[in-house]
Amino acid sequence: WSEGSIYNIGFERGLKEWRKFLKPGGYIAITENTWFREEQPLEIKEFWQEAYPLIDTISNKVAQMEKAGYLPVATYMLPETIWTDYYSMQALNAESFLKKYKGNKTAEEFIASQRYEAELYYKCKAYYGYMFYIGKKL
Repeated sequence: WSEGSIYNIGFERGLKEWRKFLKPGGYIAITENTWFREEQPLEIKEFWQEAYPLIDTISNKVAQMEKAGYLPVATYMLPETIWTDYYSMQALNAESFLKKYKGNKTAEEFIASQRYEAELYYKCKAYYGYMFYIGKKL
């Protein structure tokens, strides 16, 4: 089980490299940022191309699983609350963080980027989110 960690090395690479750790017929269960639609608004597309250019559609992620030697068993969308809870906690802590680092441009830019990301999510959440992918090693 790997929630979010495949993001660090990429979906395809992770599937290939982690395969050796599974026994024959073993299962892999991972979450991944995924496009829900083939077309996305330019603003969110540009954001994700910068943040995680390996984001792709469900059908392409499933094809990557198959190519890496897995039988896709299930895919399902994680609830919106994983995003909203995350962004709520960020917002809750932002002001105290800014007070602690008052006048620090890096801190201000960091909080601004977090706020922008949250704003984009609320505006474009119909286009992307986390999917859970479960595959069986062939």
